[in-house]
Amino acid sequence: MLGEWEGLAGGFRASAVRPLSPHNSRTPHTLSPHGPEVTPSYSSAMSEPVHPEVGSVYGEKPSAPVVDFSYVGIDAILEQMRRKAMKQGFELNIMVVGQSGLGKSTLMNTLFKSKVSRKSVQATAQEKIPKTIEIKSISHDIEEKGVRMKLTVIDTPGFGDQINNENCWQPIMRFINDQYEAYLQEEINIDRKKRIPDSRVHCCIYFIPPTGHCLRPLDVEFMRRLSKVVNIVPVIAKADTLTLEERDFFKQKIREELRANGIDVYPQKEFDEDQEDRMINEKIREMIPFAVVGSDQEYQVNGRRLLGRKTKWGTIEVENIAHCEFAYLRDLLIRTHMQNIKDITSTMHYEMYRVRRLNENNTGAVHSNGLLDHSAHEM
Repeated sequence: MLGEWEGLAGGFRASAVRPLSPHNSRTPHTLSPHGPEVTPSYSSAMSEPVHPEVGSVYGEKPSAPVVDFSYVGIDAILEQMRRKAMKQGFELNIMVVGQSGLGKSTLMNTLFKSKVSRKSVQATAQEKIPKTIEIKSISHDIEEKGVRMKLTVIDTPGFGDQINNENCWQPIMRFINDQYEAYLQEEINIDRKKRIPDSRVHCCIYFIPPTGHCLRPLDVEFMRRLSKVVNIVPVIAKADTLTLEERDFFKQKIREELRANGIDVYPQKEFDEDQEDRMINEKIREMIPFAVVGSDQEYQVNGRRLLGRKTKWGTIEVENIAHCEFAYLRDLLIRTHMQNIKDITSTMHYEMYRVRRLNENNTGAVHSNGLLDHSAHEM
């Protein structure tokens, strides 16, 4: 009887320690009153982790996201730059040049949806525009969706209004160079400011009268000289006075004259950084000069409020590309190429001025030292 009992006990023990699966055949097992208790080893637990499914029908909590140990975080610099730029704000200085009555003030108000032009901030509406070139600068702080920008509009009233317009570009050239000089003096100071105020002219919008024939000698001479010191964007003012055929012919004629006179307007070909930039800028160069219409008056058309010019035959919609090319000009100056315009001003136009001025200073120092040495030798 005792031997039979020991045999039964041995069979029970043998069945109790039988491995549950081939994977844990070496896993130690112990008995408990409630049944076999499994104690997995560290090797089996590490080799076969269990990940609960997200959104299980049993309501288990989703597992923690898997950590990517290869991630460094270099892309976070974009957010750092964005925060810094938002704190500092932006600056844009635009000069408008053209005869009186071509809609310079109206176009600037239309571009920025604000009263930013010189004419809009005059003390009295009856104040007459002077007939000599007297450059006026008006600065405004504009904010949109948390982005702050200091906009400066430089107007040149009286340009091209005189009977004799000889050398009428000289005050404008002098003003542009004076801004470069002011920036240079701040830059070479021993104790210079942490952030140098930027009064340099970033872009010059040149207004061409809508004659429909060709450029005037004044237009050619001005753009030829100014294109060497500032970014020039030519526009055909009040383009609604031309038919579509006249406008296309005029634009083609202007492009031919610009090429014939070696006038390099913005965007310049030598600053196309890659193939994508080249394709985009080529399309822009094919549209220059932009045929624009400006208006700061709103009208109701088919249930929509829009900026336009109301005529006897209908309403000319300023932002409708079928009516004019104002939208293309706005995108170029503000939405797509604003930073590039500022970069070219700094790396090309200002850099040329800086190199020339420093060479002049060095040449003067050499001559001065030579004179001093000569006089000391005579002494």
